[in-house]
Amino acid sequence: MLKTEIKIKDIPQTERPRERLLKFGPEALSDSELLAIVLRTGTSGMNSITMCQYIFSEKNLKQLSRCDIFELIKIKGIGQTKACQIISVFELSRRLETYTEETKRKIKSPEDIYQYIYPRIREEKQEKFVVLCLDTKNRIISDETIFVGGLDISIAQPREIFKTALLKSAASLILIHNHPSGDPAPSREDIEITNRMIESGKLLGIVVWDHIIIGDGCYVSLKQEELI
Repeated sequence: MLKTEIKIKDIPQTERPRERLLKFGPEALSDSELLAIVLRTGTSGMNSITMCQYIFSEKNLKQLSRCDIFELIKIKGIGQTKACQIISVFELSRRLETYTEETKRKIKSPEDIYQYIYPRIREEKQEKFVVLCLDTKNRIISDETIFVGGLDISIAQPREIFKTALLKSAASLILIHNHPSGDPAPSREDIEITNRMIESGKLLGIVVWDHIIIGDGCYVSLKQEELI
């Protein structure tokens, strides 16, 4: 671990992160420098830059974005306040990726679904099963996480899947879940659950358009693959 007694104020002004950002723009700064601006202060024996260099020696950017508050405070120099700052930065980033100025986001393709949900689900360490409710113009009304953990036919009850759709008066819905392994290849159970929900939807007058399985930077649409 790197240690220094040099304080930020003792570093030449032209080399300080904030001043470098103002002069050259954020793209000129390293990950450590950007994080140092967010955290502002260091800890005993380390200024903010050195502390952030240490943080990135423990976790890369992707790993850091996946940490919860309990994992973060195990890293030397990070207390609850700094942990909350780090979590907030990554949460804002995820929200930006799915932000739209449209009142209701319209779904036109499986790629639209992937772009909408991936930033929120990519870092999950457990399976999450999400139901996306659409109106008659295929615009998103709501999305709700129905199950967390391993998904199997015994727990995938139609009443849970369609409850939100009925409450929201949805015309159709799309099923989404992630594979924490990173491989989005559908299992036999995935296909069976989807077909079960399609048949249940017919009885309720709600169309199940697709089931999207999210992997690590990729996805599979059961409809595109003609598996349903």
